[in-house]
Amino acid sequence: MGGDFYYARRTDQKVVLEREFLDRLIEANAMVTVKHDHRNEAGITLVETAMAAFLLLVGSLGMIGLIFGSIATNNRSKLESTQTMLGTSIIEQINSTIIGSGQSTITDCNGTSHTIESVSGAGANLSGSDIDFSENIAAVSAKDHYHMDYTVRTPCTSTGTFQGVYDVRWRVDILADGVTTTNTYVITIGSRLQNHSEGNRFFSKPVTIRVMSGN
Repeated sequence: MGGDFYYARRTDQKVVLEREFLDRLIEANAMVTVKHDHRNEAGITLVETAMAAFLLLVGSLGMIGLIFGSIATNNRSKLESTQTMLGTSIIEQINSTIIGSGQSTITDCNGTSHTIESVSGAGANLSGSDIDFSENIAAVSAKDHYHMDYTVRTPCTSTGTFQGVYDVRWRVDILADGVTTTNTYVITIGSRLQNHSEGNRFFSKPVTIRVMSGN
């Protein structure tokens, strides 16, 4: 009886030891698996962070492009408005006199006075229906009163912030069909900012205004 009991006990101990060994092996494998999972999670987090940084960079560059475009558009609009304003001022000055023979003056922000003539058939050359800015009009003394270099400052005083000098030219022609002479005149005025490129993102093309007016 005693011997049988002893061998049975030895067999149970072996089973127990094997189970303990298997349990520890399973636990070790589980720990390794957990460590691998943590490493995988850390790798995924790094990739996600890199992608987020990339998307943020792309978005920032897009915003910079929009801001740059807005500044360019604002500058072009400002120049076009100033050129149109100067052309309208010449029309008002000519209309305030007897067109065809009258004379008036306009003063720029430097305090310089410019004489405006309105004799028919005289003035700046045309290129099609626009003022021809390639003409060296300053070299023709007969056209001294058909162009001006108008200085713009903000505010419009001699101490204001300098904005630019605008080349403004005009021409007056009587409307006729070769037989009948009328009292209606075609006034063409062109204006552009001096010493700058034209027709790009920042600087507009010269503005030409054509109106009909009469005495």
